[in-house]
Amino acid sequence: MKKLISCLVLSAMICGCFASCGNEESSEAEKESSSTVEATEAPTEEATEAEEATEAADESSGEESVPQAVVTDVEVEPSIAAESGDAFIYINDGQFWIGYDGTNDNANMTMLTYNAGVVPITGNGDYTASLTTDTVGYRLDTTGDANDDSCVPGGMSFMALIIKDGMEKCPGAVITINEIRLNGEAIPMSAKNYTSSDDGKEIRSNIYNGWVNSLPADAVSAEGALMDADGNPLDAAAEYSPQIVSPDDFTEWKTVEVDFTISGMAE
Repeated sequence: MKKLISCLVLSAMICGCFASCGNEESSEAEKESSSTVEATEAPTEEATEAEEATEAADESSGEESVPQAVVTDVEVEPSIAAESGDAFIYINDGQFWIGYDGTNDNANMTMLTYNAGVVPITGNGDYTASLTTDTVGYRLDTTGDANDDSCVPGGMSFMALIIKDGMEKCPGAVITINEIRLNGEAIPMSAKNYTSSDDGKEIRSNIYNGWVNSLPADAVSAEGALMDADGNPLDAAAEYSPQIVSPDDFTEWKTVEVDFTISGMAE
């Protein structure tokens, strides 16, 4: 589905981008876009009379005349939300401002929804999930200019691969992450990922979770359970972690891709 969106966005959102992305050129562009454009022709007598009548009406009503913004409509990519059984990348940048959580109904968090690479899990096999800032929608949401790609996410506070409603839609599914790419380049993984469910509903594999320092009782890998019946780690658990990448590798990123394999599902 495609929609039309105004090139003018809320000034508060644009200011937030400047704070997050630290872009001076965007600030200058904003100043220029706010300047008055001179008319190439003198206003007609009828137009002048209509304007004076409007001002007189506003004065008599005690209301100030509000200038109307010039709106240019551009075509924007589809804003994607994960459906039940879809895998998606959940990510937050270093300031928790730019991110994606699998939804597209939060007006303050749509930046990475455009052309989001969510992927339906249809059985055991190899898949790739992705996110990108290379969209008109992202540029409009962050800078207000469909051609301004100066707002680049920096840092990473949280990242996981999640299957929405996976416990019901993909029972037994185990996620094995094979490669993570930023801007097309693979980044190192310092440990193996495990699969678990924090809420008994979604299937998750933490990629970087700074709030978790040990494996949960339901942690599993493609080789089997990583915890014993009493919740103690088995020997193999030492190779697995909720933090398999370093935030230091996320200095600036425009595209994020995760290659992974699903196993364990009934054929």
